[in-house]
Amino acid sequence: MKAKSQLIELPVATDDGEFIARYSEKGLAGLSFPKQSNRRRRGDESQIALDTGDLVRDSSRRFLQTKILRWHNTTTKALKAILAGREPKTFPPLDMSGTAFQKSVWRAMQKISLGKTKSYGEIAAAIGRPKAVRAVGGACGANPVPVLVPCHRVLAANNKLGGFGGGLDWKRSLLKREGVNYGG
Repeated sequence: MKAKSQLIELPVATDDGEFIARYSEKGLAGLSFPKQSNRRRRGDESQIALDTGDLVRDSSRRFLQTKILRWHNTTTKALKAILAGREPKTFPPLDMSGTAFQKSVWRAMQKISLGKTKSYGEIAAAIGRPKAVRAVGGACGANPVPVLVPCHRVLAANNKLGGFGGGLDWKRSLLKREGVNYGG
């Protein structure tokens, strides 16, 4: 199988609705919020739903499915922990496509602890690009794995809410679950 040749979609049932997790052969590549249209990605990537009941005769495909199901179990536990306001014990491997700048922002966001926040400016400074505040906001919005890569923990100047790809209601809810107070 070629790198990024297909993404396998699996649902993650939570008390907040059904998220959709997308996996490549390298790890979790995307996570969509419930009630959000799960648009297919552009390009040569196809997405398939994995039927866990399928009998697969090809050993490499069976190995990939087993690996993805293991990652999915980890994803489900991590997502449910964060939704419950707890720090996950483990995370699945991530395979997030983006520019070098976006990836640097996403790595910086992963360092923000549960219940803590950083501003777009603090993230820009942390990655050595202090004037790239707006670009940091764009990278946060392009985060393919929200919640697990906690873009909801990034606030605008003066502790203001700012934007959020999953919608401000989700951002408010996630921050509240983590006990974060913000300026609104």
